[in-house]
Amino acid sequence: MLGAANRPDGEQLIPLVDAIPPLGGRRGRPRHRPDAAQGDRAYHSKARVTELRRRGIVPIFAPRGSPHGSGLGKTRWPIERTLAWLHQFRRLRVRYDRRADIHQAFFTLGCAIICWRTYIRRNC
Repeated sequence: MLGAANRPDGEQLIPLVDAIPPLGGRRGRPRHRPDAAQGDRAYHSKARVTELRRRGIVPIFAPRGSPHGSGLGKTRWPIERTLAWLHQFRRLRVRYDRRADIHQAFFTLGCAIICWRTYIRRNC
């Protein structure tokens, strides 16, 4: 989900959760939401926690004012690593495109390349 660079990340949390497409694969109704949402101090607010709980999602956020080393880094590192991989693509590191659809296309292509490289590394 693309947004302006000068807006706080936390503002996009609920629209991002609502935009999750249904995931098939198992029998029964497709899943539309994750079991839990994890984030740093920027995502922690009463309104966001309430909205996630209302949707049946467990919020796992570092509370504001807590010291560093909350323990979330042990499970957040795959996300941070993947973002670092995406920033290896120059076109994604600095946004040159004014149109959101072009930037989204290159973002999707970068994700596909990362998935392909991971698949090749694990299976060859």
